Amino acid sequence: MASKRETILARVAAVLAGTTGVSTRIYRSRVEAFSRAESPALLIEPITEVPTQDTLGTMAWNMTFRVSVVVRGNIPDQQADAACVDVYSRIMADATLDGLVTDLVPSGIDFQMLEADQPAGVTSLTFSATYRTTLNSIE
Repeated sequence: MASKRETILARVAAVLAGTTGVSTRIYRSRVEAFSRAESPALLIEPITEVPTQDTLGTMAWNMTFRVSVVVRGNIPDQQADAACVDVYSRIMADATLDGLVTDLVPSGIDFQMLEADQPAGVTSLTFSATYRTTLNSIE
């Protein structure tokens, strides 16, 4: 079985299928550089997970994850904008991610401009999700 974190991140990937301009270029925790032909693309990554004991036998987890829009072209943040709008609306359309989380809120957006064979950029949308597990399992 998968951890609840993996189940949530898989749901995020499913929700993002068909994002504006991205096609099927949606990746989980990818470490390789993106080629020109692979952009625009989405990258889904967990950042942190912090547990607190909620009630006797129950843990409340706060997971921060990011969805990065990777683009190439002049004015990269502008190139990523339509995909960012779509990512945000798709994720926030169901603040429970099909019942997997009890709370889902945006945490911010970061911009990174990169020098490459042509201008490149990464715009990262960060979200905070709260979910529950039992004390003795992370499933």
